[in-house]
Amino acid sequence: MKRILYFPCLFLVLLFSCEDDEGRTCTTCRSDQTANFELCREGNGNASVNGEDTNTPYDTYVDNLRETGVTCGGA
Repeated sequence: MKRILYFPCLFLVLLFSCEDDEGRTCTTCRSDQTANFELCREGNGNASVNGEDTNTPYDTYVDNLRETGVTCGGA
């Protein structure tokens, strides 16, 4: 009886432990006016700076940074 319950329980644990994580990619940004900071594209599509979600889409955030003279590696 224990074996019969083991596999369904294992399946449920594996199913619910998997996250829908599209990944998080990060880069370092710099400018003459600021210290270097970490910019990430979060799984939800937003930009985060030093771990804080900006609630702004990543591409919009990067475009705004470029307009102000900030450079980011790979962004």
